[in-house]
Amino acid sequence: MSHTIAIFPGSFDPFTRGHQALVDDALRIFDKVVIGIGNNVSKAGLLRIEARKQLIEDLY
Repeated sequence: MSHTIAIFPGSFDPFTRGHQALVDDALRIFDKVVIGIGNNVSKAGLLRIEARKQLIEDLY
């Protein structure tokens, strides 16, 4: 049995309702969505990676 996996990379600083809508749509299409949180060195960050990770984990 094969599973489909989507990879959704981004800085997610912050994780917005638009990001959430994309993940929700992807979850209807794919068996699993992997959200990769990174840093955009060209932008000043609002939240530390740990805080962004926790916000996303609280949603999913």
